[in-house]
Amino acid sequence: MTDRDLQFVIPTGVLSTFETGDEATREWLSMLPTVARDLLRRWELQPEGAIRSGDAGVVVPVRRADGTRAALKLQLPRAETTAAILGLVQWNGRGTVRLLDSDPDRGGMLLERLNGDRTLEAVEDDDDAIRVVGGLLTRLHSVPAPGGLPHLSKALSAMVDDIPAAMRVLESDDRARLDRWAHIVAELGADPGNSLLHWDLHYGNVLAADREPWLAIDPEPLVGDPGFDLWPALDSGWSTDETVTDAPRIVRRRFDILTEMLGLDRGRAAGWTLARLLQNVLWDIEDGHPAISTPAKTVDNALAIRSNLSS
Repeated sequence: MTDRDLQFVIPTGVLSTFETGDEATREWLSMLPTVARDLLRRWELQPEGAIRSGDAGVVVPVRRADGTRAALKLQLPRAETTAAILGLVQWNGRGTVRLLDSDPDRGGMLLERLNGDRTLEAVEDDDDAIRVVGGLLTRLHSVPAPGGLPHLSKALSAMVDDIPAAMRVLESDDRARLDRWAHIVAELGADPGNSLLHWDLHYGNVLAADREPWLAIDPEPLVGDPGFDLWPALDSGWSTDETVTDAPRIVRRRFDILTEMLGLDRGRAAGWTLARLLQNVLWDIEDGHPAISTPAKTVDNALAIRSNLSS
């Protein structure tokens, strides 16, 4: 492959997605075209099709030297990127997109090509959609966790450290709710689990594929209790759709299906879902949003009768 063949340009519109990031992100953006060209050359890839951007990075559709289709994913080199690579290697395509090659130091992953235009959000029957998620989570959690991944116990410790500052900025009703969640998390924390979690398996992170009907993408691998992996699917879709009027029913139905498919104790799974809500609220406060969101309250209220933990 000649340098002329690699006159590779990332569209300005794609790059603008990340321009509001921190200094490390801006530095990564400045190096991105060079990194992309180097990896295209090293892995003998030919770009084809529209380049996409998302929360996790930039994806370049490519064709390998043997003619097979693939995707070059470029992310900021950081601990989360290394964790994603470790997880994908361990899963080896079992329920997830298959990792074909990687360069953790430069944030590069060569992945099998999936159908980026069809996510699980396109499935009209929500029971069918949530059962797809349940099937994927069952497979993902069955794979032993490799070494080198972050553990839920550390995340719980960080939450505990951040709670006092959060209490000082929340209104009284939100403080009471956060305090209840904190007590439940403390009760669960003695047994944080050791399963390999995806941590972000919402409907938009499930793509149609040729090898299987549906596969998970964009994992943020974490070791912990399977109940901590439910919230993204419970929250998918309705939380950003103002026309939805039956969100509590949707949440309870999805929760019941997932816990049945995964064989989880409903009380503990509800508690771990509240731990996710707690984590999200603490992140929101750190980002300058000092209130518990309406969707978080909806999930909390919907699962209240499913939890037999402390209240």
